[in-house]
Amino acid sequence: MKTPWMTLIASILALPLCAAEMGDDGLHKAPWMRDTFKDLREDLEEANGEDKRLLILIEQRGCIYCRKMHEEVFVVPEIATMLEDQFFVVQINMFGDVEVTDFDGVTLSEKDMVKRWGALFTPNMIFLPQDVDEDATAVQAAVANMPGAFGKHTTKNLLSWVLEEGYNGDEPFQKYHARKFSEQSQ
Repeated sequence: MKTPWMTLIASILALPLCAAEMGDDGLHKAPWMRDTFKDLREDLEEANGEDKRLLILIEQRGCIYCRKMHEEVFVVPEIATMLEDQFFVVQINMFGDVEVTDFDGVTLSEKDMVKRWGALFTPNMIFLPQDVDEDATAVQAAVANMPGAFGKHTTKNLLSWVLEEGYNGDEPFQKYHARKFSEQSQ
């Protein structure tokens, strides 16, 4: 027979280990996210100054896939540490009104910039190189673009591939991921 205490304990244990906090804008907030003026040229300069990689994370209010990433993937200690220590993460609200200045100097609201970039899905992770031409947009300059939610292995391996600059080599991400996944399974 279940007691009220047993039901309470079971309910608590069913919660995610590190539930993601929600901001006033309805988006998940993590300690590794940066609150910037969203001028991507300045963000890239700051990221480079900290020896980190710039990552644009597009999300939207009520996104079940964003929640999945924040509650199941981004909280994996190894992934959270990589995001904190090696990435400069700027969050963009897919339907937000905050101004964003792209690398080519164009300034638009978040929602209009997302349209300009052609981003259709959330979450969407756009990884930037250390140097971006002044006439390029973020998506033109991106070294990798991950639209949608993926599991912890895929996400960890993509973060590693970007940090190792695998996009400059002969092993595309899919082959890198397959090799790493095979190595992790042994």
